[in-house]
Amino acid sequence: MAKQAVLFDLDDTLLWDDRSVKEAFEATCIAGAEAAGVDKVELEAAVRKEARELYESYETFPFTKMIGINPFEGLWANFAEGEQEEFRKLQQLAPGYRREAWTRGLKALGIDDSELGAKLAEQFPAERRKRPIVYNETFAVLDKLKGKYKLLLLTNGSPDLQKEKLDGVPALIPYFDHIIISGQFGEGKPAASIFKHALTKLGMEADHGIMVGDKLTTDILGANTIGMTSVWVNRHGMVRNDEIVPTYEITNLEELLQILEQ
Repeated sequence: MAKQAVLFDLDDTLLWDDRSVKEAFEATCIAGAEAAGVDKVELEAAVRKEARELYESYETFPFTKMIGINPFEGLWANFAEGEQEEFRKLQQLAPGYRREAWTRGLKALGIDDSELGAKLAEQFPAERRKRPIVYNETFAVLDKLKGKYKLLLLTNGSPDLQKEKLDGVPALIPYFDHIIISGQFGEGKPAASIFKHALTKLGMEADHGIMVGDKLTTDILGANTIGMTSVWVNRHGMVRNDEIVPTYEITNLEELLQILEQ
């Protein structure tokens, strides 16, 4: 059946979030390494490990997992929006989480310096905010789709953080007829409910839409669950098993145009 709508994931589908985070870590860890006399690569690895373990220790972790907010987003998010009580807890936790993650990362390398940890905890969000990076083909593909299809952005995450990412690339926003953020809806991908909500917004059935995203466990699984055509953007040659099988697999968004023309 001819498609009438294209649903896009945001992070690492349209925005190159992994690169933004990686560059923010690199810049912050260079400063930390110079101040503490440690290796910048080892510092990044240590902070990532400590951040993940700390993040998973909080009572808010099941909620953040369900909404789709990862530990490294927690290192720069303010969690100022969102109606659920868990967002208020996250808002209170966030400053201490940032400081603790960086301080523990330093300590893992033998540097007990909470003052430096606090300084790096403030530098990382600033570095991340400087880097709203978009894939080279993003706008070219959206230009070709706009007007031919309804376009909907379906993104997991904290409302204020996802809005901030979009505000960093304001030219993206007008392409979309609807923008749905899991933290506003109350449940994240791959839940069938958020995909059905998106289809209701579009006023169409699942077989009229196509979901494009980089994560098998959220974008592709969710689309498959409701019988929607799924397109996995696999830019890095990841090997998948047969548990979650996309309808199509592409390495670049431009390949989506060929699929839609079929």
